[in-house]
Amino acid sequence: MSTDTRPNLLRGAVAAEWTKLSSVRSTWWTALSGVLLMAASAGQLAIYAANANTNDDPADDPGVVAAGSVVIDAVELTQYAVLALGLLAITAEFTSGTIRTTLQCTPSRGRVLLAKAMVAGAVTFVLGLLLGGVGALVARPVLGEWGRAPAADTIGDIVAVATYLALVGVLALGLGAALRSAVLTIIVLLATLMIVPLSLQEPDIAVLNRIADVFPGVAGGHFLAGDTDPYPGAVGLLLLAGWAGAALLLGRAALRRRDA
Repeated sequence: MSTDTRPNLLRGAVAAEWTKLSSVRSTWWTALSGVLLMAASAGQLAIYAANANTNDDPADDPGVVAAGSVVIDAVELTQYAVLALGLLAITAEFTSGTIRTTLQCTPSRGRVLLAKAMVAGAVTFVLGLLLGGVGALVARPVLGEWGRAPAADTIGDIVAVATYLALVGVLALGLGAALRSAVLTIIVLLATLMIVPLSLQEPDIAVLNRIADVFPGVAGGHFLAGDTDPYPGAVGLLLLAGWAGAALLLGRAALRRRDA
């Protein structure tokens, strides 16, 4: 009687990818830089909110601010440390040549990329939970009387941040597999997440705004904010997941078409 070994092969590939990712110092330094970025960004944004409430211009007053909203705003900068973690999971192997060993041990390109995506997604999700917790812990005392942190809402915001970061981490991994260069991948990510959408939104033309709304960074922003316009936050999450999935398919096609 034959036994389907594919689940075992995938488990082995996942274990190997976790060993590789957790055993290099760059992973831990990148995670530490993300924590420091979140703490600094959340603290700075909280200071701005508190100062705006106490200055002489009432037009600046944001009122009482939720710590979770500060964390969400801080993700705009902090996400790039997480993106670095996702793309380095694949581009570092192309740079060092160890991708050849990886593909010799696991010849299936699709299985290799799926294992990397599972590990990168899980790691960036857990890191996102940590970053969200750090951001909330920093922001709440800095906000003082101008802040609030209801447990359910704050936890919901932290989980949303972790979900967003996991998906952009997988997006970075897929693009890294397709482009093979960390620098080129960062450039494409910056263009996709920020530069192109901002350029489309700048003229404030309705059709260009609608195009910008389907880009991953904007879609993720709508998800994090829980928007209802131009579409519900759940649609933003689906759009972001679609971008991550498309990047993985692009990376898989590139891995199958070109030698390591």
